[in-house]
Amino acid sequence: MPSIVRVARPAAIAAAALLAASLTGCGAIGDLLSGPAQPERDETTQEIVESADADVFALRVGDCLNMIAADEVETVPVVPCGEPHSDEVFHEFQIPDGEYPGDDAVIAAAEESCLAAFEPFIGLPFEESTLDVSWYVPTQQSWEGMDDRTVSCMVSDPAGEVTGTLKNAQY
Repeated sequence: MPSIVRVARPAAIAAAALLAASLTGCGAIGDLLSGPAQPERDETTQEIVESADADVFALRVGDCLNMIAADEVETVPVVPCGEPHSDEVFHEFQIPDGEYPGDDAVIAAAEESCLAAFEPFIGLPFEESTLDVSWYVPTQQSWEGMDDRTVSCMVSDPAGEVTGTLKNAQY
């Protein structure tokens, strides 16, 4: 039976922005706000071309990464999909604006949308698949401090790392 995992985005970046606002003019501010380098992408395909630690907010559908086992994540190790990796971003969506709906509602929205997008990407319903689904979701702090509404849905093979995409894997 496939499994579902929840991982949240932290609000550490919002805290850094608040600190920087009070320290304008300092040389360290640029370093503080720049955070991890954005992944290097092919200009035409926008595929990641070099392994790097990337800001979780820089993830896009089609990106391959090695999932970090943590409740909250700021950066993730991304890799070109031709290299062994644990996860692939297969869907992304925005939760509607408004007050933070609460952790349970955010998780319910992630589960509903990620599972609905699973079959069109994999070619097999989630319930019939051996693949797992996980997601990065906003925390209350990133929602309120950074207007974070993005949910990134990932697919992985519990049998181990894969090379290439899982699109149309049908297993």
